[in-house]
Amino acid sequence: MAEGIVKQWYVVRAVSGQENKVKTYIENEISRLGYADYVDEVLVPTEKVVQIRNGKKINKERVYFPGYIMVKANLGGEVTHIIKSITGVIGFLGEVKGGDPVPLRKSEVNRMLGKVDELSVRTDNVVIPYNVGETVKVIDGPFNGFNGSVEKVNEEKRKLEVMVKIFGRKTPLELSYMQVEKI
Repeated sequence: MAEGIVKQWYVVRAVSGQENKVKTYIENEISRLGYADYVDEVLVPTEKVVQIRNGKKINKERVYFPGYIMVKANLGGEVTHIIKSITGVIGFLGEVKGGDPVPLRKSEVNRMLGKVDELSVRTDNVVIPYNVGETVKVIDGPFNGFNGSVEKVNEEKRKLEVMVKIFGRKTPLELSYMQVEKI
């Protein structure tokens, strides 16, 4: 990796529906011509979409900026020219006719890349409504109706370890937040 090559994110406009093909063309052409040090990443922003077809869940990736490919690169040397001459590439975003491609601002990059993270972040922000030592009632599952005290809170798995007295013996149960309620 050549040091000192500063890279920024640019948006390349491509023929809609061919984003992944164009991404592969760019990567192959850049490395074939020996410019791999100038291009860090070629990215087609996608989102995961769950479709239900014939009662089955199908996870699909959908391009959420059709016609746009993000490229983290240093457009030195022939890089701009190489990318522009690739089949399916319309040009760079933000360029004045004949002018230079304009790099994305950090906030724009974060917005485009962050769209993916946003979904994973959103579930983490739910405040855990239970504390260790608190008494809860089991409202779901085989131990429905039993009371117990919260022993552990596992934020990552969104589970609680609840100590329940069953037939006079304390038994730890792992329950999700939805299976208990405060008393």
